[in-house]
Amino acid sequence: MFGNQAFFKRQQITSITGETTQFARLSDTGRSVSFRFCPVCGSTVYWEFKEAPDFIAVAIGAFADPNFPPPRVSVYEARMHPWVSTGELPLERRS
Repeated sequence: MFGNQAFFKRQQITSITGETTQFARLSDTGRSVSFRFCPVCGSTVYWEFKEAPDFIAVAIGAFADPNFPPPRVSVYEARMHPWVSTGELPLERRS
């Protein structure tokens, strides 16, 4: 899987509202990841990792902000399409 997300400390999240559909799968490390989707359009909205219980990942596409800050790190480059560019980001290589 390749995507982009913003990680927030759980205590930074004041509320999560709206209906979601959940899908859980195992990560590469064998721990559970719980994805939350819009039940109408199927867009991923946010997800939670068992191995990082203090954080919530929110899909960048969920923010209607053209000035959202750019990424600071890139991981799982082996899975991205060859036409995707990570630019000058510091890379954390994972397969």
